[in-house]
Amino acid sequence: MARRPRMVGMSETVTAAEIAALIDHAILKPELTRAEVDADLDLAARYGIFSVCVRPSDVAHAVQRLAGSGVAVGTVIGFPHGTTTTQTKVAESRQALADGAIELDMVLNIGRLRSGLIDDVEADIAAVVEAAGDHVVKVILETAYLTDAEIEAGSKAAERAGAAFVKTSTGFAGGGATVPHVTLMRASVGPDVQVKASGGVRDLDTLLAMRALGITRFGTSATATILDDAAAREAGGSGTGASDDSSY
Repeated sequence: MARRPRMVGMSETVTAAEIAALIDHAILKPELTRAEVDADLDLAARYGIFSVCVRPSDVAHAVQRLAGSGVAVGTVIGFPHGTTTTQTKVAESRQALADGAIELDMVLNIGRLRSGLIDDVEADIAAVVEAAGDHVVKVILETAYLTDAEIEAGSKAAERAGAAFVKTSTGFAGGGATVPHVTLMRASVGPDVQVKASGGVRDLDTLLAMRALGITRFGTSATATILDDAAAREAGGSGTGASDDSSY
């Protein structure tokens, strides 16, 4: 007999496996050693999450190590500042795809967005979307630096440029996803564009609260804490609470 899912939080029924399918596990800190990267890749495989998001130089290795695990490999473009040229972002994208990445999380040009140069921002995104072909492109706005009007303008530019997702943050700007910001992003784009919350998503209750707002992907390095809590609640336990992991 199939196991009936239990309540894990908020006011809906959801399984730990369903939560795992929403997670991009972040392996992006610049100081990580190969052994530390491998430990995180193995964690991702063990928990059966949707994907890892690794540094560009780690893509080929991650693809090889995760082969057969069912965990996808994504990477970042123009990370973390978004200030590299469009040509550089396109070259990064092509190399990442050649190395086996299937999703690209690009940082838009934050300074140009704040300058009101929306056509430049849109063209930068569109070039990466074109280079990506059928692959998913997520556009990182870096909301900690932006006003509400800039968040809306950046989200709409990403949608016009053909991006599949708009995303809150890199996790390196001193601020991450907040309920007001993800709510604004969700309201700023149409139903065909998804929203990814990243930066500060460190516990199950935060994830569930944002999921209830229509957020469909989460970037976090607190994967183990979130999924252990979900599994405990699914089994009828009390869960483990929030992580103290402050990254991504």
